[in-house]
Amino acid sequence: MSSTIRPGGETPNDFLQIDSLLDDEERLIRDTVREFVGDRVLPNVAEWFEEGYLPKELAREMGAIGLLGMHLDGYGCAGTNAVSYGLACTELEAGDSGIRSFVSVQGSLAMYPIWAFGSEEQKQQWLPGMASGEIIGCFGLTEPDAGSDPGAMRTRARRDGEDWVIDGTKMWITNGGIADVAVVWAQTDEGIRGFIVPTDTPGFTANDIHHKLSLRASITSELVLDGVRLPADAALPGVIGLKGPLSCLNEARFGILFGAVGAGRASYEAALAYAKERVQFGKPIASYQLTQRKLVEMMVKINKGMLLSVHLGRKHDDGTLTSEQISFGKMENVRTGLEVAREARSILGANGITLDYPVIRHMNNLESVITYEGTNEVHTLVLGQAITGIPAFN
Repeated sequence: MSSTIRPGGETPNDFLQIDSLLDDEERLIRDTVREFVGDRVLPNVAEWFEEGYLPKELAREMGAIGLLGMHLDGYGCAGTNAVSYGLACTELEAGDSGIRSFVSVQGSLAMYPIWAFGSEEQKQQWLPGMASGEIIGCFGLTEPDAGSDPGAMRTRARRDGEDWVIDGTKMWITNGGIADVAVVWAQTDEGIRGFIVPTDTPGFTANDIHHKLSLRASITSELVLDGVRLPADAALPGVIGLKGPLSCLNEARFGILFGAVGAGRASYEAALAYAKERVQFGKPIASYQLTQRKLVEMMVKINKGMLLSVHLGRKHDDGTLTSEQISFGKMENVRTGLEVAREARSILGANGITLDYPVIRHMNNLESVITYEGTNEVHTLVLGQAITGIPAFN
């Protein structure tokens, strides 16, 4: 049963002893998050997934152990290094992509733009409460007709005296229905700007999206802004243009490239345990050559994915990581995580399509992860431009 399969259990998932590349603090943070996931998420997440539900109280629980905005300095944030943040994302997504998505959106998409581009007053007002989980944030960039091309957004903010008035619609917004504050990006006469929008502002509505078959343990919403009036100091003063939202997306993608390894690892662990216990024709299916080949391929992919993640994490920490390298990691690790989950599903046979095991849940979730924060195709074109010097987006 899924409740007995804990991420990082006593299985050979660390074949290359990547653990030896981590320092004591990084391992402690990883193990703390792993324990939280094992105790709080795994016993409940299949039910949350089936019900399409994410308990809001998880925010304060994760804030209490320093997970929210953990890679940021000051304002109640833990100030960890990038590798530690990535390892936390690995463990969270080994539980469920929806749980990691919550943390990514809160820290990298809602808190980070305030931390990086906000005024000191904005930072003091919002970040401590967001770090503790008392205030939940969301990130309003994607629109119904502007996903991979955010520069084509139609949401517009216009000046009206000393105020800003925003009109527009945002789509596929994680945490939208439970958020207390939204960081909304809009066209202005000066260029694209970010705005801090309390969700109780008149004219702001969040409509949850239902009938999802992926990321069900996550709240996804449409945001409608109809004449939302904000004071002048609601605008983020530190950035104008696409640099603002794209830098936030890079922060989130960094967490995803670690996280996808966790989803793949959990699927592999489930398949390995099942193969050693499932008996067919008088012996465990793990004794058959075809099954062993699948298990080996999965193990190799997970170890390679974690090596790539740690390498990119070290580059992030020493300031040499490029956005193209983040695209490399996000594209490759999500793709291979999905491949591992699909292969694991085949080992579990009919049992693999039930929520008694975590594999179909991870497989379905990764179908969303491969699309959001830059589709697989977009990251491919980013890398294509990097190696040829020729943009192919138009």
